[in-house]
Amino acid sequence: MSRDHEWIDEEAGPVVRPYAVARGRTKPAASSTLDLLATIVSTGSPIPAKAELSAQHRRLLSTVGGQARPVAEIASDLGLPVAVARVLLGDLLEHGLISVRPPRDKAATPTESLLREVINGLRAL
Repeated sequence: MSRDHEWIDEEAGPVVRPYAVARGRTKPAASSTLDLLATIVSTGSPIPAKAELSAQHRRLLSTVGGQARPVAEIASDLGLPVAVARVLLGDLLEHGLISVRPPRDKAATPTESLLREVINGLRAL
């Protein structure tokens, strides 16, 4: 092994730069922003014939599967930078293969005091 590549072990496999995975793009093609906490869900639609999906796109689809998952979790599971995952997810969204649910609004979540009142009310029953 040469000195230039000491940091790469044999189990690491091929190293591909993130910009190569995203074809040099830095922003998702879809108009919607993909927040880190946005939830991604597969639509279950068949892949259109005109869609040119890479192996990474297909990995994303299989990772999402039938369960809703946040963008950050998907990127982490695939070992991709979040920016690259957003670009690839934008492509899938454009083809109608996924849907995006925005993160829950903080104001819509119950406060701790409200939850405590509910628990105390249930205990009183």
